[in-house]
Amino acid sequence: MTPSGYALAASAEMLYLDRPFLERVRAIAERGLLVEIWDWSTKDISGLAASGAQFSSMTGYLTGNLTDPDGIAALLDSAEESIKVASILDCPRLNVHGTGLDSSGLPVIPIEVTTPDMWLTAANTLQRLAELGERHGRVFTLENLNLAVDHPGTPFARAADTMALVRAVDSPFLRMNLDLYHAQIGEGNLIELVRSALPFIGEIQVADVPGRCEPGTGEINYPAIAAALKDVDYTGVIGLEGWAKTDPDTALDAFVAAFR
Repeated sequence: MTPSGYALAASAEMLYLDRPFLERVRAIAERGLLVEIWDWSTKDISGLAASGAQFSSMTGYLTGNLTDPDGIAALLDSAEESIKVASILDCPRLNVHGTGLDSSGLPVIPIEVTTPDMWLTAANTLQRLAELGERHGRVFTLENLNLAVDHPGTPFARAADTMALVRAVDSPFLRMNLDLYHAQIGEGNLIELVRSALPFIGEIQVADVPGRCEPGTGEINYPAIAAALKDVDYTGVIGLEGWAKTDPDTALDAFVAAFR
């Protein structure tokens, strides 16, 4: 924990890219930070478990979506498998999105309009995910994404959408992964967003805009956001999910400085 009461993490998927994955994980852990990973199916799980790192978040599904019967079944089946890996890694949070994404971050099935029936079905699917999390002592987090730059065609993408769904389910085992990089592109007004979303947040992720690099490389005033988080006594995790503009150590230095 930092003196402010929250913990800091960093994504091994986006830093130290010139190293094998396990070395990336160790490098982040050696900085005293928690580690975040994405698709666990491509990883050496035994090696990760033996790495000495403390994991904060991992992807909680491999395929599927929230709204059609086959997609729901696929999502819930892969969430069950993800829970098993989370237990091995002692990872408390499993991240999901409004639909399945391909390797480029684009929705497998793009959806431009979400109908009322889709909203109700998505909330029901997320309720089932929350019940799965409760049975295993893990929290699923629903991440907001941006439609303008990285994830066009993704349903339930805005932070307002993820907050509405998490609020509707109303379970401590389904929370928001509030990604401020995505929210800045799609919605802005980040400090008020953090304040309004606070009861529903399971984790906060950060990167600057434009470029998705470390704090201080773009337009977001992260020291002001850090001050706001201190004001509301946020005690969760803040994760750097961004690229290094110059080198990973400099990026992590800037990240830590912004939030400590």
